[in-house]
Amino acid sequence: MPAPIRIALCCLAAAFSLAACQPAAPDVSPPAAPTVSQPVAAAADEELRAYQGDVPGAALLVIHDGEAVVRRGFGLADLETARAVTPATAFRLASISKQFTATAVLLLAQDGVLSIDDPARRWLPELPASADAVTLRHLLSHTSGLLDYEDLMDPADTRQVHDADVLDLVSRENGGYFDPGTGYRYSNSGYALLALIVERASGQRYADFLRERIFLPLGMDSVAFEDGRSQVPERAFGYSFIDEAWQRTDQSTTSAVLGDGGIYASIDDLARWDAALYDDRLLHDPWRTLAVTPATATDEPDVAGYGFGWRLQDGLQWHSGESIGFRNVILRWPAQRLTVVLLTNRNDPEPYALARRVAARWQ
Repeated sequence: MPAPIRIALCCLAAAFSLAACQPAAPDVSPPAAPTVSQPVAAAADEELRAYQGDVPGAALLVIHDGEAVVRRGFGLADLETARAVTPATAFRLASISKQFTATAVLLLAQDGVLSIDDPARRWLPELPASADAVTLRHLLSHTSGLLDYEDLMDPADTRQVHDADVLDLVSRENGGYFDPGTGYRYSNSGYALLALIVERASGQRYADFLRERIFLPLGMDSVAFEDGRSQVPERAFGYSFIDEAWQRTDQSTTSAVLGDGGIYASIDDLARWDAALYDDRLLHDPWRTLAVTPATATDEPDVAGYGFGWRLQDGLQWHSGESIGFRNVILRWPAQRLTVVLLTNRNDPEPYALARRVAARWQ
């Protein structure tokens, strides 16, 4: 064999050998959507009949055994332009955002930058002395006893508040609902403060930290939305049924607070997020397990315990998200490899019961 050909073949063999040794790039694609059977498609249409047509819509995702067996949009994302909801439409997640805030804190704990048992005042010294015993664990699990910022806002002030404003409001109060760790009370204040702690511990803006440490690595187009600073691709706008007509009610005075509810995401984004909850691409064990381990009992219906950003009940991990113009829910049964996500851009109804009915078809 001539020398040039022999050298070329050796180089080609070496290249194939080197490629075989390289680790596979993480799969950031959403689960493939197989051809949906006619009965499944008909069942989805029937369940979501109220979201079809020229009305505020919904996006439905069902993942079973790693496949997106339902991945569909219904109705409209924007009534004014008649833009339809698709799997890429981004909805304001409201309190579903809390699991991303919790994951940001746990990533910093995993990095050794902070501890979830740090006193909150280590990172937020502006908090009053009455918060001395409050830890990050208390904030994550709604056991801090801190006052809810929505109860502290001036009802005559129509300006939007931000996470830093939440700290200012809470810091003026000397006392809480109960001593830290002695009770459970769902707290939007706690998660707004956690977003600020992420900023101070990481040295990055909260929205940038989420983008660089969670969204980009997973291939998500999600964004912690800041008006005038960021854009939401394929954004859905929120509506309420008022005076016998749908009216846009997309923002309230609390809609600019990021840590407790300011993330926009699509069902395709949440398919990627769901996949990452099964492996170590973001959080490693025991951190991933810690997030979905009951940290405290609750008195909420359908919730035996609360972890860090997750409600927990009989093998179900779930969270709802309600804000003006949006009602959402994510349900996960990891043992059954089943996830249902239902995102809607309307003020009513809450979609938990509907999502449970959808899930029952695969249980």
